[in-house]
Amino acid sequence: MENLSVKIKNTIIWRLFAAQNTLGLLTPGVVTNDPPQKLHRRLSRLVTIIIRQFESFENDVVSTVESVLNSFPTIPILIICDELPYPPLELHLENETLHNVKLITLQTDFNKTYEERNPMFYIRTKFVLFLPDASRVSTKQILQNIIQISEFGIVTIPVGKVTLSCLAVNLKIKEWSLQFAHSSDMKCDFVVGKHATMLEVKTLRKLSDPFLLPFPDALYIQTAAIGTKIHILKNHQFNEGKPLYRNQQTQWKLEQLHQSRERLMFKQLGIKKVTRASNFIEWYGCSRETSRCFGSVINGIPSYFYQNRYTPPCCLAGLRKVAHHVFDKLDEVGIRFWLEGTSLLGAMKNGDILPWDHEVQIGINRFDLERSPWLVKAKVKPTIDNHGFVWEKATEGEFFKVQYSKINNLHVNLLPFYPKNGSMVKDAWFMKNEDFPEQFLHPMSSIEFAGRHVPCPNNIRDFLELKYFKGVVENSKLPSKIIFN
Repeated sequence: MENLSVKIKNTIIWRLFAAQNTLGLLTPGVVTNDPPQKLHRRLSRLVTIIIRQFESFENDVVSTVESVLNSFPTIPILIICDELPYPPLELHLENETLHNVKLITLQTDFNKTYEERNPMFYIRTKFVLFLPDASRVSTKQILQNIIQISEFGIVTIPVGKVTLSCLAVNLKIKEWSLQFAHSSDMKCDFVVGKHATMLEVKTLRKLSDPFLLPFPDALYIQTAAIGTKIHILKNHQFNEGKPLYRNQQTQWKLEQLHQSRERLMFKQLGIKKVTRASNFIEWYGCSRETSRCFGSVINGIPSYFYQNRYTPPCCLAGLRKVAHHVFDKLDEVGIRFWLEGTSLLGAMKNGDILPWDHEVQIGINRFDLERSPWLVKAKVKPTIDNHGFVWEKATEGEFFKVQYSKINNLHVNLLPFYPKNGSMVKDAWFMKNEDFPEQFLHPMSSIEFAGRHVPCPNNIRDFLELKYFKGVVENSKLPSKIIFN
């Protein structure tokens, strides 16, 4: 019997949530007994402690929870993970110390409702404190001191002797891009270094995915999107817990996990271009080896318009590469060409592709087509040139396309015109590009476009207003009102 009692006393909780009724864990509607200490009672009603990111293969969650409970026995604690930890967390049942602790797995489970898997369902306090794994409560007064400041925004507190640093975040949602920059201010958008984070629950509820990994990186990107600033408290700190990830194998594993989580985070948040504080650029959208970021273009309108966004930056970068390649190949064989349509409009406005444009348009002299071996071959069937670009005759009309690759169909349109009775005309309808007087090309001018100078008509404003409408250069900001087919 004695051995049996020892075994029961040292029982390991393999799955906290599987034994809620036995353990008396925190559930909505259950009122916990107030502790005699007034401070503990007040804090337990004000703050929920959340441990969000930890690794199953090595963690210090148990001791972190015990540290909190030793100072604040009744404070609500949520341990949130994407899937059930294995090996399981070793939490013991001595003196029912876990009555206010709950393990929540976000993973879909037939035995759990959406509400049971939603951490927000269990938060009944005004504030939440995200406490990183391997942390220790330094003093009982620290939470009360932090709360007094947290009324004014997000507050971060160092864990251990680490020096926290600030980053400014420039999030351009329409442009699918994110840029970090170093900041010397103690009030910023993003904090680097091990730390705890306290904020009001009402701020947490404004975010699209407040518990997204990697944490707290995803949290700060989302709070930056709503304009909430972070305050670093230098005069307070939590203590460091057990040292983690000390060997090369676990450090490598942790780095791989971080990279995969970060990539998934950027995908879920719709971020395709990230400029680090070092000015190093990372791409998380399409490439030459993948399909482009948007599907079919219907009635001249790409799908991202309906998301209130512009062309993804990876697509714009790909279009520039295709355009440069086409310019080089046309120059090599002496084909007369000029910027057309929306590409010329973009060059006129900002020297580049319009932020919302999904293709590049180039006019060419039809009499010069035979000079290009790639255009000659494209008349018969799609052809891949020596650099992997695909030349083909369009199925929509009498013009040609040059695609980024066989997989990625970002493309440049080559629109053949020929002179007739003083005008440059075309044989068939394409792209709604109107015929125009031949004098616009005699002589041709040049304009900066996508990083280089290219030929263009000699009176650009008149040319564009003839193609579209008067004032198009100044009034082309809203693609929803101006459909450039």
